[in-house]
Amino acid sequence: MLQKSTLQGLTKLQKIIIGFLIILVVLILFNVGAHLYAGAGVKEVTREQAIVKVALVPVLSDTTTRDITLPGNIDAWHRATIYARTNGYMKRWLVDIGDPVKAGDLLAEIETPELDAQLRQAQADLEVAKVNEKIANITAERWKDLLPSEAVSKQETDQKISDALGAQALVIAATANRDHLKELVNFGKVIAPFDGIISKRTIDIGDLIEAGSDTKVALFEIVQSDQLRVYVRVPQNHTALISPDLHVKLQVPQYPERYFSATLLKNASAINGDSRTLLLEFVVENPNNELFAGSYATVSFSLPIPASVVRIPVNSLLFRANGLKVATVDAHHRVVLKSVVIGRDFGNYAEVVSGISAREHVIINPLDSLVSGQKVEVISTEDNKGQKET
Repeated sequence: MLQKSTLQGLTKLQKIIIGFLIILVVLILFNVGAHLYAGAGVKEVTREQAIVKVALVPVLSDTTTRDITLPGNIDAWHRATIYARTNGYMKRWLVDIGDPVKAGDLLAEIETPELDAQLRQAQADLEVAKVNEKIANITAERWKDLLPSEAVSKQETDQKISDALGAQALVIAATANRDHLKELVNFGKVIAPFDGIISKRTIDIGDLIEAGSDTKVALFEIVQSDQLRVYVRVPQNHTALISPDLHVKLQVPQYPERYFSATLLKNASAINGDSRTLLLEFVVENPNNELFAGSYATVSFSLPIPASVVRIPVNSLLFRANGLKVATVDAHHRVVLKSVVIGRDFGNYAEVVSGISAREHVIINPLDSLVSGQKVEVISTEDNKGQKET
Protein backbone atom coordinates (compact mmCIF):
# COMPACT_ATOMS: atom_id res chain seq x y z
CA MET A 1 0.00 0.00 0.00
CA LEU A 2 2.91 2.29 0.82
CA GLN A 3 4.61 1.64 -2.51
CA LYS A 4 1.44 2.17 -4.41
CA SER A 5 0.74 5.33 -2.50
CA THR A 6 4.30 6.43 -3.05
CA LEU A 7 4.02 5.87 -6.81
CA GLN A 8 0.71 7.68 -6.84
CA GLY A 9 2.37 10.56 -5.05
CA LEU A 10 4.98 11.00 -7.77
CA THR A 11 4.45 13.55 -10.38
CA LYS A 12 4.36 12.64 -14.04
CA LEU A 13 7.85 14.11 -14.60
CA GLN A 14 9.32 12.02 -11.82
CA LYS A 15 7.79 8.89 -13.33
CA ILE A 16 9.36 9.68 -16.69
CA ILE A 17 12.77 10.19 -15.09
CA ILE A 18 12.57 6.89 -13.18
CA GLY A 19 11.56 5.02 -16.34
CA PHE A 20 14.43 6.55 -18.26
CA LEU A 21 16.87 5.54 -15.53
CA ILE A 22 15.59 1.95 -15.56
CA ILE A 23 16.04 1.75 -19.34
CA LEU A 24 19.53 3.23 -19.01
CA VAL A 25 20.54 0.65 -16.40
CA VAL A 26 19.24 -2.18 -18.58
CA LEU A 27 21.21 -0.87 -21.59
CA ILE A 28 24.37 -0.57 -19.50
CA LEU A 29 23.99 -4.10 -18.19
CA PHE A 30 23.40 -5.39 -21.74
CA ASN A 31 26.47 -3.56 -23.02
CA VAL A 32 28.65 -4.94 -20.24
CA GLY A 33 27.39 -8.47 -20.89
CA ALA A 34 28.05 -8.15 -24.63
CA HIS A 35 31.60 -6.91 -24.01
CA LEU A 36 32.28 -9.72 -21.58
CA TYR A 37 30.97 -12.27 -24.09
CA ALA A 38 33.04 -10.76 -26.94
CA GLY A 39 36.16 -10.74 -24.77
CA ALA A 40 35.75 -14.41 -23.96
CA GLY A 41 35.35 -15.15 -27.68
CA VAL A 42 38.50 -13.19 -28.55
CA LYS A 43 40.46 -15.04 -25.88
CA GLU A 44 39.27 -18.35 -27.28
CA VAL A 45 40.18 -17.37 -30.85
CA THR A 46 43.55 -16.06 -29.70
CA ARG A 47 44.21 -19.26 -27.79
CA GLU A 48 43.33 -21.28 -30.89
CA GLN A 49 45.49 -19.13 -33.16
CA ALA A 50 48.44 -19.33 -30.76
CA ILE A 51 48.78 -23.07 -31.47
CA VAL A 52 50.81 -23.40 -34.69
CA LYS A 53 49.37 -25.75 -37.29
CA VAL A 54 51.95 -27.95 -38.97
CA ALA A 55 52.12 -30.60 -41.69
CA LEU A 56 54.42 -33.62 -41.42
CA VAL A 57 56.28 -35.48 -44.18
CA PRO A 58 58.17 -38.78 -43.79
CA VAL A 59 61.93 -39.15 -43.69
CA LEU A 60 62.77 -41.30 -46.73
CA SER A 61 65.30 -44.14 -46.84
CA ASP A 62 68.01 -43.50 -49.41
CA THR A 63 68.00 -46.73 -51.43
CA THR A 64 70.00 -45.30 -54.34
CA THR A 65 73.75 -45.47 -54.86
CA ARG A 66 76.20 -42.64 -54.45
CA ASP A 67 77.49 -41.92 -57.95
CA ILE A 68 80.74 -39.99 -58.19
CA THR A 69 83.16 -39.36 -61.04
CA LEU A 70 86.86 -38.83 -60.38
CA PRO A 71 89.96 -38.36 -62.54
CA GLY A 72 92.25 -41.35 -62.94
CA ASN A 73 95.63 -42.18 -64.43
CA ILE A 74 96.19 -45.28 -66.56
CA ASP A 75 99.59 -46.90 -66.27
CA ALA A 76 101.22 -50.02 -67.67
CA TRP A 77 101.09 -53.29 -65.80
CA HIS A 78 104.90 -53.32 -66.04
CA ARG A 79 107.08 -50.48 -67.29
CA ALA A 80 110.85 -50.64 -67.69
CA THR A 81 113.30 -47.99 -68.78
CA ILE A 82 116.27 -49.79 -70.33
CA TYR A 83 119.76 -48.31 -69.87
CA ALA A 84 123.12 -49.57 -71.10
CA ARG A 85 125.19 -51.70 -68.74
CA THR A 86 128.37 -51.28 -70.77
CA ASN A 87 130.25 -48.53 -72.61
CA GLY A 88 130.62 -48.45 -76.36
CA TYR A 89 128.94 -47.36 -79.59
CA MET A 90 125.50 -48.30 -80.88
CA LYS A 91 126.09 -50.91 -83.54
CA ARG A 92 122.44 -51.49 -84.51
CA TRP A 93 118.93 -51.40 -83.09
CA LEU A 94 116.33 -53.98 -84.07
CA VAL A 95 113.03 -52.58 -82.73
CA ASP A 96 111.24 -49.25 -82.86
CA ILE A 97 108.32 -47.63 -81.04
CA GLY A 98 105.12 -49.62 -81.20
CA ASP A 99 106.87 -52.92 -81.89
CA PRO A 100 105.73 -55.88 -79.78
CA VAL A 101 108.54 -57.89 -78.22
CA LYS A 102 108.88 -61.08 -76.20
CA ALA A 103 111.00 -61.64 -73.11
CA GLY A 104 114.56 -62.37 -74.22
CA ASP A 105 114.26 -60.73 -77.66
CA LEU A 106 117.34 -58.84 -78.88
CA LEU A 107 116.58 -55.11 -78.96
CA ALA A 108 119.97 -53.64 -79.91
CA GLU A 109 123.69 -54.35 -80.05
CA ILE A 110 126.45 -52.17 -78.62
CA GLU A 111 129.95 -52.33 -80.09
CA THR A 112 132.52 -52.51 -77.25
CA PRO A 113 136.10 -52.35 -78.65
CA GLU A 114 137.68 -51.30 -75.34
CA LEU A 115 135.97 -54.07 -73.42
CA ASP A 116 136.88 -56.59 -76.09
CA ALA A 117 140.53 -55.64 -75.69
CA GLN A 118 140.26 -55.84 -71.89
CA LEU A 119 138.64 -59.27 -72.21
CA ARG A 120 141.48 -60.52 -74.43
CA GLN A 121 144.01 -59.24 -71.92
CA ALA A 122 142.11 -60.86 -69.04
CA GLN A 123 142.06 -64.15 -70.94
CA ALA A 124 145.83 -63.91 -71.48
CA ASP A 125 146.39 -63.08 -67.79
CA LEU A 126 144.36 -66.15 -66.90
CA GLU A 127 146.54 -68.36 -69.11
CA VAL A 128 149.69 -66.95 -67.49
CA ALA A 129 148.20 -67.58 -64.04
CA LYS A 130 147.40 -71.15 -64.99
CA VAL A 131 150.95 -71.76 -66.23
CA ASN A 132 152.39 -70.29 -63.03
CA GLU A 133 150.01 -72.43 -60.98
CA LYS A 134 151.17 -75.56 -62.83
CA ILE A 135 154.85 -74.78 -62.24
CA ALA A 136 154.22 -73.95 -58.60
CA ASN A 137 152.36 -77.23 -58.08
CA ILE A 138 155.15 -79.28 -59.74
CA THR A 139 157.80 -77.55 -57.64
CA ALA A 140 155.86 -78.08 -54.42
CA GLU A 141 155.43 -81.78 -55.17
CA ARG A 142 159.17 -82.22 -55.88
CA TRP A 143 160.17 -80.52 -52.68
CA LYS A 144 157.73 -82.64 -50.69
CA ASP A 145 159.36 -85.77 -52.23
CA LEU A 146 162.87 -84.54 -51.29
CA LEU A 147 161.93 -83.67 -47.72
CA PRO A 148 162.22 -87.26 -46.29
CA SER A 149 165.82 -87.53 -47.52
CA GLU A 150 166.61 -84.19 -45.90
CA ALA A 151 167.89 -82.87 -49.24
CA VAL A 152 165.80 -79.76 -48.62
CA SER A 153 164.76 -78.07 -45.43
CA LYS A 154 161.20 -78.13 -44.11
CA GLN A 155 161.10 -74.31 -44.23
CA GLU A 156 161.86 -74.29 -47.94
CA THR A 157 159.31 -77.04 -48.57
CA ASP A 158 156.56 -75.08 -46.76
CA GLN A 159 157.49 -72.01 -48.82
CA LYS A 160 157.06 -73.92 -52.11
CA ILE A 161 153.68 -75.31 -50.96
CA SER A 162 152.59 -71.78 -50.04
CA ASP A 163 153.69 -70.51 -53.47
CA ALA A 164 151.53 -73.19 -55.09
CA LEU A 165 148.48 -72.14 -53.06
CA GLY A 166 149.12 -68.49 -53.98
CA ALA A 167 149.28 -69.43 -57.65
CA GLN A 168 145.91 -71.21 -57.35
CA ALA A 169 144.41 -68.05 -55.81
CA LEU A 170 145.77 -65.96 -58.69
CA VAL A 171 144.07 -68.32 -61.16
CA ILE A 172 140.78 -67.88 -59.33
CA ALA A 173 141.16 -64.08 -59.36
CA ALA A 174 142.08 -64.04 -63.05
CA THR A 175 139.11 -66.27 -63.85
CA ALA A 176 136.75 -63.93 -61.96
CA ASN A 177 138.14 -60.90 -63.79
CA ARG A 178 137.77 -62.67 -67.15
CA ASP A 179 134.16 -63.67 -66.33
CA HIS A 180 133.32 -60.10 -65.22
CA LEU A 181 134.56 -58.68 -68.50
CA LYS A 182 132.68 -61.38 -70.39
CA GLU A 183 129.45 -60.27 -68.68
CA LEU A 184 130.13 -56.66 -69.59
CA VAL A 185 130.70 -57.65 -73.22
CA ASN A 186 127.50 -59.69 -73.15
CA PHE A 187 125.66 -56.59 -71.94
CA GLY A 188 126.38 -55.22 -75.38
CA LYS A 189 123.35 -57.25 -76.42
CA VAL A 190 120.29 -55.39 -75.09
CA ILE A 191 117.56 -57.91 -74.21
CA ALA A 192 113.83 -57.39 -73.53
CA PRO A 193 113.07 -58.14 -69.85
CA PHE A 194 109.42 -59.13 -70.42
CA ASP A 195 106.70 -59.33 -73.07
CA GLY A 196 105.52 -55.88 -74.03
CA ILE A 197 105.58 -53.01 -76.50
CA ILE A 198 108.40 -50.57 -77.17
CA SER A 199 107.08 -47.15 -76.18
CA LYS A 200 110.30 -45.13 -76.54
CA ARG A 201 113.59 -45.31 -78.47
CA THR A 202 116.20 -42.63 -77.85
CA ILE A 203 119.30 -43.99 -79.60
CA ASP A 204 120.57 -44.39 -83.15
CA ILE A 205 123.44 -46.13 -84.89
CA GLY A 206 126.82 -44.67 -83.99
CA ASP A 207 125.69 -43.04 -80.74
CA LEU A 208 128.19 -43.07 -77.88
CA ILE A 209 126.76 -45.28 -75.14
CA GLU A 210 127.67 -44.87 -71.47
CA ALA A 211 126.82 -47.43 -68.83
CA GLY A 212 124.41 -46.68 -66.00
CA SER A 213 121.25 -44.63 -65.46
CA ASP A 214 122.72 -41.70 -63.57
CA THR A 215 122.08 -38.69 -65.87
CA LYS A 216 122.50 -41.05 -68.82
CA VAL A 217 120.08 -41.29 -71.73
CA ALA A 218 117.87 -44.39 -71.74
CA LEU A 219 118.02 -46.71 -74.72
CA PHE A 220 114.41 -47.90 -74.75
CA GLU A 221 111.25 -47.90 -72.69
CA ILE A 222 109.08 -51.00 -72.74
CA VAL A 223 105.54 -51.33 -71.36
CA GLN A 224 103.36 -54.35 -70.75
CA SER A 225 99.81 -53.28 -71.55
CA ASP A 226 97.63 -56.38 -72.01
CA GLN A 227 96.55 -55.46 -68.50
CA LEU A 228 96.68 -51.90 -67.19
CA ARG A 229 96.71 -50.32 -63.77
CA VAL A 230 94.37 -47.40 -63.04
CA TYR A 231 95.16 -45.10 -60.11
CA VAL A 232 92.40 -42.96 -58.56
CA ARG A 233 92.43 -40.75 -55.48
CA VAL A 234 89.12 -40.91 -53.58
CA PRO A 235 88.16 -38.11 -51.14
CA GLN A 236 88.21 -39.11 -47.49
CA ASN A 237 84.43 -38.73 -46.97
CA HIS A 238 83.78 -41.55 -49.50
CA THR A 239 86.38 -44.03 -48.28
CA ALA A 240 84.04 -45.84 -45.85
CA LEU A 241 81.96 -46.97 -48.85
CA ILE A 242 84.87 -48.69 -50.65
CA SER A 243 84.40 -52.48 -50.75
CA PRO A 244 87.09 -55.06 -51.73
CA ASP A 245 85.05 -56.22 -54.77
CA LEU A 246 84.40 -52.72 -56.09
CA HIS A 247 83.90 -52.37 -59.84
CA VAL A 248 84.11 -49.06 -61.71
CA LYS A 249 83.70 -47.81 -65.25
CA LEU A 250 86.33 -45.91 -67.22
CA GLN A 251 85.96 -43.40 -70.01
CA VAL A 252 88.83 -42.05 -72.07
CA PRO A 253 88.75 -39.05 -74.42
CA GLN A 254 89.50 -41.11 -77.53
CA TYR A 255 86.41 -43.30 -76.96
CA PRO A 256 83.79 -40.88 -75.56
CA GLU A 257 80.88 -43.30 -76.08
CA ARG A 258 82.54 -46.39 -74.59
CA TYR A 259 82.93 -47.67 -71.06
CA PHE A 260 85.67 -50.01 -69.83
CA SER A 261 85.23 -52.09 -66.70
CA ALA A 262 87.91 -52.11 -64.00
CA THR A 263 88.19 -54.05 -60.73
CA LEU A 264 89.72 -52.87 -57.48
CA LEU A 265 93.14 -54.45 -56.94
CA LYS A 266 94.54 -52.65 -53.89
CA ASN A 267 94.23 -49.50 -51.83
CA ALA A 268 96.96 -47.59 -50.05
CA SER A 269 95.35 -48.18 -46.61
CA ALA A 270 96.41 -44.66 -45.62
CA ILE A 271 95.03 -41.19 -46.25
CA ASN A 272 97.35 -38.80 -48.05
CA GLY A 273 98.07 -35.98 -45.62
CA ASP A 274 98.28 -33.31 -48.32
CA SER A 275 95.16 -34.06 -50.38
CA ARG A 276 93.13 -36.02 -47.76
CA THR A 277 92.48 -38.74 -50.33
CA LEU A 278 92.87 -42.52 -50.47
CA LEU A 279 94.84 -43.95 -53.41
CA LEU A 280 93.08 -46.88 -55.11
CA GLU A 281 94.62 -49.19 -57.71
CA PHE A 282 92.34 -50.87 -60.27
CA VAL A 283 93.11 -53.40 -62.99
CA VAL A 284 91.53 -53.21 -66.45
CA GLU A 285 91.89 -55.87 -69.13
CA ASN A 286 93.30 -54.56 -72.41
CA PRO A 287 93.69 -57.55 -74.78
CA ASN A 288 93.32 -55.44 -77.95
CA ASN A 289 95.60 -52.62 -76.74
CA GLU A 290 92.81 -50.08 -77.14
CA LEU A 291 93.86 -48.26 -73.98
CA PHE A 292 97.30 -46.71 -73.73
CA ALA A 293 99.55 -46.49 -70.71
CA GLY A 294 99.90 -42.91 -69.52
CA SER A 295 96.34 -41.96 -70.54
CA TYR A 296 93.94 -39.82 -68.55
CA ALA A 297 90.56 -41.38 -67.68
CA THR A 298 87.37 -40.41 -65.87
CA VAL A 299 86.38 -43.11 -63.38
CA SER A 300 82.70 -43.54 -62.45
CA PHE A 301 81.88 -45.05 -59.05
CA SER A 302 78.50 -46.40 -57.87
CA LEU A 303 78.97 -46.69 -54.12
CA PRO A 304 76.35 -48.32 -51.86
CA ILE A 305 74.56 -45.96 -49.48
CA PRO A 306 74.64 -46.90 -45.74
CA ALA A 307 71.26 -47.70 -44.16
CA SER A 308 71.67 -44.73 -41.82
CA VAL A 309 71.62 -42.22 -44.69
CA VAL A 310 68.16 -40.72 -45.41
CA ARG A 311 66.58 -37.97 -47.51
CA ILE A 312 64.38 -35.08 -46.44
CA PRO A 313 62.83 -32.13 -48.34
CA VAL A 314 65.10 -29.11 -48.29
CA ASN A 315 62.18 -26.94 -47.10
CA SER A 316 62.12 -28.87 -43.83
CA LEU A 317 65.55 -27.54 -42.78
CA LEU A 318 65.94 -24.84 -40.15
CA PHE A 319 69.08 -22.70 -40.26
CA ARG A 320 70.08 -21.86 -36.71
CA ALA A 321 73.17 -20.28 -35.23
CA ASN A 322 74.28 -23.61 -33.77
CA GLY A 323 73.82 -25.52 -37.02
CA LEU A 324 71.20 -27.12 -39.22
CA LYS A 325 68.05 -28.44 -37.53
CA VAL A 326 64.88 -30.31 -38.42
CA ALA A 327 61.65 -30.15 -36.42
CA THR A 328 59.73 -33.27 -35.40
CA VAL A 329 56.61 -33.70 -33.24
CA ASP A 330 56.49 -36.04 -30.24
CA ALA A 331 53.52 -38.04 -28.91
CA HIS A 332 52.37 -35.02 -26.85
CA HIS A 333 52.22 -32.78 -29.94
CA ARG A 334 55.25 -30.81 -28.89
CA VAL A 335 58.11 -29.73 -31.14
CA VAL A 336 61.47 -31.52 -30.91
CA LEU A 337 64.39 -29.86 -32.76
CA LYS A 338 67.15 -32.20 -33.92
CA SER A 339 70.62 -31.39 -35.24
CA VAL A 340 71.41 -33.01 -38.60
CA VAL A 341 74.49 -33.40 -40.80
CA ILE A 342 73.85 -32.87 -44.52
CA GLY A 343 75.58 -34.88 -47.24
CA ARG A 344 74.69 -34.18 -50.86
CA ASP A 345 72.16 -31.65 -52.11
CA PHE A 346 69.72 -32.93 -54.76
CA GLY A 347 67.78 -29.69 -55.23
CA ASN A 348 64.36 -30.51 -53.78
CA TYR A 349 65.82 -33.09 -51.40
CA ALA A 350 68.90 -33.18 -49.20
CA GLU A 351 70.85 -36.19 -48.02
CA VAL A 352 71.15 -36.51 -44.23
CA VAL A 353 74.03 -38.64 -43.01
CA SER A 354 73.25 -38.42 -39.28
CA GLY A 355 70.78 -36.95 -36.82
CA ILE A 356 67.48 -38.53 -37.92
CA SER A 357 66.18 -41.93 -39.00
CA ALA A 358 63.81 -43.18 -41.70
CA ARG A 359 61.15 -44.05 -39.08
CA GLU A 360 60.46 -40.39 -38.29
CA HIS A 361 58.45 -37.50 -39.75
CA VAL A 362 59.60 -33.89 -40.02
CA ILE A 363 57.66 -30.62 -40.19
CA ILE A 364 57.45 -29.21 -43.69
CA ASN A 365 57.96 -25.43 -44.09
CA PRO A 366 58.54 -24.87 -40.34
CA LEU A 367 58.32 -21.37 -38.89
CA ASP A 368 61.63 -19.81 -38.00
CA SER A 369 60.22 -19.10 -34.54
CA LEU A 370 59.65 -22.76 -33.66
CA VAL A 371 61.34 -23.86 -30.45
CA SER A 372 61.67 -27.22 -28.72
CA GLY A 373 58.72 -27.99 -26.45
CA GLN A 374 56.30 -25.69 -28.31
CA LYS A 375 52.73 -27.02 -28.61
CA VAL A 376 51.59 -27.55 -32.21
CA GLU A 377 48.60 -28.97 -34.04
CA VAL A 378 49.27 -31.54 -36.78
CA ILE A 379 46.84 -30.85 -39.61
CA SER A 380 48.17 -33.49 -42.03
CA THR A 381 50.66 -36.33 -42.11
CA GLU A 382 52.09 -37.80 -45.30
CA ASP A 383 53.02 -41.49 -45.30
CA ASN A 384 55.97 -43.09 -47.10
CA LYS A 385 53.83 -43.61 -50.19
CA GLY A 386 53.05 -39.93 -50.49
CA GLN A 387 49.43 -40.25 -49.29
CA LYS A 388 48.18 -37.60 -46.90
CA GLU A 389 46.19 -38.26 -43.76
CA THR A 390 44.24 -35.29 -42.41
